[in-house]
Amino acid sequence: MYQALALAEQGRGLVEPNPMVGCVLVKDGHELGQGFHTRFGEPHAEAHALEDAKRRSESVQGATAYVTLEPCSHFGKTPPCADALIEAQVARVVIAMVDPHPRVSGQGIEKLREAGIEVVVGVCQQQAQQLNEPFTKRATTGLPWVIAKWASTLDGKTATHTGQSKWISSPASRRVVHDIRARVDAVMVGVGTVIADDPQLTARDVEIKRTARRVVIDPELRMPPPSLLALGAEPGDPPVTIGICNEVYNGPSQRIKDYTEQGISFMPLPRLANQYLEIEPLLRHLAEAHNATNVLVEGGAALIGSMFEQGLIDQVLVFVAPKLLGDERATPAVTGQLRDTIDQSTMLELRDVQRIDDDVLLDYRLKQTD
Repeated sequence: MYQALALAEQGRGLVEPNPMVGCVLVKDGHELGQGFHTRFGEPHAEAHALEDAKRRSESVQGATAYVTLEPCSHFGKTPPCADALIEAQVARVVIAMVDPHPRVSGQGIEKLREAGIEVVVGVCQQQAQQLNEPFTKRATTGLPWVIAKWASTLDGKTATHTGQSKWISSPASRRVVHDIRARVDAVMVGVGTVIADDPQLTARDVEIKRTARRVVIDPELRMPPPSLLALGAEPGDPPVTIGICNEVYNGPSQRIKDYTEQGISFMPLPRLANQYLEIEPLLRHLAEAHNATNVLVEGGAALIGSMFEQGLIDQVLVFVAPKLLGDERATPAVTGQLRDTIDQSTMLELRDVQRIDDDVLLDYRLKQTD
């Protein structure tokens, strides 16, 4: 199963909105074939493993299939994997986790057992669940997985008091960020970040697995017309969506008309009591209209703070640089959260630590509370 999980990981950024899945076929301690879901719309892991066994001239009759996710039982872009395993006459199927989609869950397992195949569920279940956290969230809630990312000094600052932030992290860390951009479905920032940094929000000098839509949260439409995001789409440029306040969108605005003619789309959003925009409708729109499974939020501090307050952040990636500003006026990573006591803090669980040159990448999940 560890081998199947490692195979599945190779599909990251290529198979979404499908899950990452790996499969290994074994008989009498001998590997017969292996495969993983390589790209959305193409054959699933089980089909690749069966084809691999065929290429090796191996018979899979009576074999055991190790699969990281319950084999599908319905016709979609490809035939049901459960049917393929039944037709191949495997004797046993070991499954890491049940498919979390409410319309699918358990049906593949039931079909395999009705065909007389022994089914074991739950081997390396935690690892499989962690692998497909984004797929599970979207399948069960209709919302994409949201990753908050920032680079900070060791004392937690993301920019100087003048707004200057280039560059806190190392070139190697910035390359990792471009790798992440190249596998997500949308990159989101607040308008303050656009005004301060004029970012492109594109993935550069890395393998592009997906084209991430660029999203700006701009309640009052303050994005400068000469910014890199507002200049209009050049051939190959990722599309731009602006999250804007309902009242501003419905009011008279020549800039809205100009931006629309340039190919920029708008998503009107309601204001919350604290005057921040409600972001969940935008996330749901990205999932439904643009098949978004992963959304990367790169700042600024107010937007990330607001999304924490709205309970929309799932994962936190922090690139910590070996630098100190020591300036109380410098920009922190998160703002807008009023806490009287430490036990009111947003709690995180550390999932992974990685050294990148002299930087450290900390990978957190939101801690689940009872």
